[in-house]
Amino acid sequence: MENTNVALLLCFILLAIALQIAQGVVLGPKAVEQWFQKLPNTNQNVTKFHFYFHDTFSGKNPTAIEIAQSNMTATSPTFFGFVAMIDDPLTVGPEPNSTIVGRAQGIFGSADQNEAGLLMTLNFVFTTGKYNGSTLSVLGRNPPLQKYREMPIVGGSGIFRLAQGIATAKTYWFNTTSRDAIVEYNVIVLHY
Repeated sequence: MENTNVALLLCFILLAIALQIAQGVVLGPKAVEQWFQKLPNTNQNVTKFHFYFHDTFSGKNPTAIEIAQSNMTATSPTFFGFVAMIDDPLTVGPEPNSTIVGRAQGIFGSADQNEAGLLMTLNFVFTTGKYNGSTLSVLGRNPPLQKYREMPIVGGSGIFRLAQGIATAKTYWFNTTSRDAIVEYNVIVLHY
């Protein structure tokens, strides 16, 4: 039994090391410090992404759920005070069965009493390819009734440490009854 536990522990350690190698980024405080020391001699890279965000409130497996609302939310024309938590798939195309490249995980809420305006706090968590395990962090205002919405990329992790950039969103499809939506994103980031 003890040999089985040791073998299992070794498998987990090897898997963790393999994941770090696959991500191309070494984690831990010493590795991050060494990475920072190299920054003055490093050029920034520009990376562009195009994907679709599937926000699903309906069905058996919703990826967005309401977690709070104020007493006045139901009577507010902008749903002021509504808050949702999301774990939405990011896909190559707009089709629900399109290839998944990551997840949008975070929280958003209606933060404007006069017009539709969401406060978005989320991470784009990449789950495939060379960006697997890296994240980009979005924090900004999303006025969903505008054709194009621009939100800042305020950071990231993994390959995207110290990232900065812009996420441009455009609604591809929206169902007013279920509140399900598909949103097209174009993202451009500077990172080391």
